[in-house]
Amino acid sequence: MHHAETFSREVKLLAQPVQGVDSDGVFEGYASLFGLADLGKDVVMPGAFSDSLKKRSAAAVRLLWQHDPSEPIGRWLSITEDRRGLRVRGKLNLAVAKARDVHALMREGAVDGLSIGFRVDRARAERPTGLRRLEKLDLWEISIVTFPMLPAARVETVKRADSRLVERIRAAAGRLFPAEPALRPAR
Repeated sequence: MHHAETFSREVKLLAQPVQGVDSDGVFEGYASLFGLADLGKDVVMPGAFSDSLKKRSAAAVRLLWQHDPSEPIGRWLSITEDRRGLRVRGKLNLAVAKARDVHALMREGAVDGLSIGFRVDRARAERPTGLRRLEKLDLWEISIVTFPMLPAARVETVKRADSRLVERIRAAAGRLFPAEPALRPAR
């Protein structure tokens, strides 16, 4: 049994469209916004990604389609925290068929969602409000996702599907990054 299997991976959808994608496949937007409660009552706190971004470059954070580890569609050019949230700039690899499909959908506005895949390193529950404040996150992928007009349905669908996603992500991460320290338990 691999120790990586004990980690719980999570994903979050963001109701914040990416900014227009150019003809070369470059786009930008926010993959996470600080201080706002999502429909799952989670709030990402400022600085939550800082440690993760110090140990893992933008190029080492995967750019996936729909959180599917078998569907890499490009690379992240930059990932930074600013006062608002996690600002990202990415480039679709237009030599990849799926990336060309996504590019066409993004250009016409049919797909504009971003979602983060992460492990919670530190969180604090607030009993009176029921909120979970996410203080330290290990970011390892950001996906372009279909985002419906009813975000609640999408978030619930993703959360229900999470156990399947986690298994697929773990299996792929184990194959792709067998020596990555982030996948080993802290001693």
